Amino acid sequence: MHDDATAAVPQETGALIDHILTNYHEMHRADLASLVPLAERVEQVYADDPDAPKGLAHALTMLAREMEDHMTKEEMILFPALRAGGGAGIEHPIAVMRADHDDHAESISLIRKLTADLAPPEHACGSWRSLYGGTATLLEELAAHIALENDVLFPRFEPAR
Repeated sequence: MHDDATAAVPQETGALIDHILTNYHEMHRADLASLVPLAERVEQVYADDPDAPKGLAHALTMLAREMEDHMTKEEMILFPALRAGGGAGIEHPIAVMRADHDDHAESISLIRKLTADLAPPEHACGSWRSLYGGTATLLEELAAHIALENDVLFPRFEPAR
């Protein structure tokens, strides 16, 4: 899915953190800022449609809040510490970030459930299809982001597991 993108991932820790901030944190914020109002519109327009993704705007808002809190902790606390070389006790904030990553899975699961796994019905309009396409892209990018942190960045600073 993102194999060719992985080849372009910088190896040096500071450059890798910059890559994560630019390619994931900024993108997630922009994607969620457009997806939430789009979900609200689709839910309003199709309020009487049994296939409508009722609750999707709320689920995306909750994911956005979780992610904002998580990304802010990384930007303010963890990433500056990693740039400085980690140090004693760094595994504790990393463990918190890993737990947050696991928590995101619950929100993602709810979003998939509300949207029939992001498969729009035959009669879905362009906005509805765009909403599901954009949400699918967000979830793919989020999975790549989490994998990059969990599998590449964090292990550099953790004792051998």
